[in-house]
Amino acid sequence: MIHKLDGQVFGCIYIFLLLLQPREGQSQETDLSQTVKAMLGDDVVLPCQVKPPEDPTQTTVEWGRPDLKPRFVFVLHNQKEYIADQNKVYRGRTSLFNDKLKNGNVSLKLSNVRHSDNGKYRCYNPKEKTESFVELLVGTISSPHISLSGLDKSSSGVMLDCSSASWYPKPEILWLDGEENIMSAGSAEKIKGPDGLYSVSSRVTVEKRHNNNITCRLTQKDINQTRETYIYVPDGFFMAQPDCSVCISFNIILAIAFAFGAVFLIWMKRKSKNTKKKISDECNKENEKLLTKVKNSNTEKEIQKSYEEQRRIDEQIEALIEMSKYLEEQKKQLADQKQEAEKMVEGNEGKLREVDEDIRKEKTIEKKAQGYLILKGIITTNNQGLLERMKGHQNVELMTDKLMNKTQEEVTKLNERKMEIENHIMELKS
Repeated sequence: MIHKLDGQVFGCIYIFLLLLQPREGQSQETDLSQTVKAMLGDDVVLPCQVKPPEDPTQTTVEWGRPDLKPRFVFVLHNQKEYIADQNKVYRGRTSLFNDKLKNGNVSLKLSNVRHSDNGKYRCYNPKEKTESFVELLVGTISSPHISLSGLDKSSSGVMLDCSSASWYPKPEILWLDGEENIMSAGSAEKIKGPDGLYSVSSRVTVEKRHNNNITCRLTQKDINQTRETYIYVPDGFFMAQPDCSVCISFNIILAIAFAFGAVFLIWMKRKSKNTKKKISDECNKENEKLLTKVKNSNTEKEIQKSYEEQRRIDEQIEALIEMSKYLEEQKKQLADQKQEAEKMVEGNEGKLREVDEDIRKEKTIEKKAQGYLILKGIITTNNQGLLERMKGHQNVELMTDKLMNKTQEEVTKLNERKMEIENHIMELKS
């Protein structure tokens, strides 16, 4: 009875046997050091080489992840992929290179990788009882952003914040001066979000002795990725240290001429107040300039992002218009075919009338009946086929109309979105 089992039942039995096979102590583990690195959304290949089979059509391989349930990522047996017990997160994203199976190359292609794909993958050959492991590391990066957090009165310096979100794995963050020297900064804050991605931030105090070009750099060595941004701090942004000579002079003058001390003190206070106000005004102006510069930089980025979105919308509109043209042509062809079918039906009915007239001229009733029935049956069958064909054309034509209407609706929506982006760009530029 075994030979009567269909392919689906046999596949279920095969998967069941794989589940029953011992996973430790009966296989030869090889090459544990392989690591494949990729960025979010990439397509990757997890390498695996087995002994070339005598008959490539009999190749059997199991790709799995021991930490998942079900653990199966991809299973191939006798040129057939079995998906009944495949983990659903991998459906439609895995495949082998069929032209390389004869060489024993059973490497797995994984498309559009996600963060959930991070982990250790097991390539198992049931026939040879050999296995190998590949570690997949999927990374994500983003650009950092520097902002002004305030002034440090104790050192007359400027405090800067640098932050960046959506990193994996966790990056390192450094502050560098204009000469690429590492600056002393507070401990970085690294927070892991519910999606498994890291957000990092750090603060540094920039003193006037530093070069005014300050860089914030994020580095992830595991995926060999670096992102950085910089800011220029004007000289006038640093507060001047108070001059103690004023106090000394005041004490000397107070000691020598006490009588004039009160007047001189009032004058000095007024002068000091005016000087502090001037310094404060200059600091506020420089503050506004720096914030304006940062704001303008962000505005330019937002404008560039809007232009990119506008370009993608133009491409989508162009594709939809092409589809609309194709559907219009298809609709025209269907209408022509429908008209042709109608003519054929009319022609068949005309032939049927002619046959009726010819049969009536026959003298023998038996011959008339036989000829009439045969010809009428043939023509009726042809007419039924043509009517079915016309009905099918009509259904396709209706579907084409719906697709054309849907396409036009999408074009209208995209044009409206494009108009919103253009208005947004004009607001940013103003």
